[in-house]
Amino acid sequence: MTDRWTAVATLVDVSRRALYDYVRRQDHPVGREEAAEATVMSRSLAAFHLDKLVDAGLLTARYEAPAGQPRGRGRAPKVYEPVGDGLAVTIPQRQYELIADILAEAASGDRSPAEVAYGRGRELGAQLRGASISDALGGLGFEPHLQAGVMRLHNCPFHALASRHTALICDLNLRFITGILAGLDEVAEPRLAPRPGACCVELPAPPSDPARTDPDRSAYR
Repeated sequence: MTDRWTAVATLVDVSRRALYDYVRRQDHPVGREEAAEATVMSRSLAAFHLDKLVDAGLLTARYEAPAGQPRGRGRAPKVYEPVGDGLAVTIPQRQYELIADILAEAASGDRSPAEVAYGRGRELGAQLRGASISDALGGLGFEPHLQAGVMRLHNCPFHALASRHTALICDLNLRFITGILAGLDEVAEPRLAPRPGACCVELPAPPSDPARTDPDRSAYR
């Protein structure tokens, strides 16, 4: 999985960003010579930056003869292709694709969005079993914090959608988190407790959960 911050730092370099953009726009694997010519830099410099993009998880590389050309002696040249659908970074973390997947699955099947959200959460929780609740929810961008025996979630990963479709998104969020806890085999029961600028869900804090205890930060939102 691509480390978002490593990827962002990698793309700060103008040359790497130009190479990355070029490779993404092509409909074929790109060799070093082609990339160098297209971005007006030396082959050795292009090769260096292309390999840095591979290290950051933004490109993949393999050895392959150019299309339409017979393979000569020795090793085939190195070619590069983009990874996945690109890079999206939001601060704080958002999960809009997750909600889109839940709604799309519900629309194409025979389960309600709430059932799909719960099932998706339970599957994810089962994959994370052994992790604490705070680590599981923190990894999804909820920013859990313990406050007076309550685990509050300071960030809503679905913020823009929740502000426009509050009832629907908050219900899906509640079902999703309930599913995560079921998958983790935790007995805590989340509940809706809307707060301005924060997630609409909170839950009783597990006694042993290591989430950091902070004063209420909602005033800073």
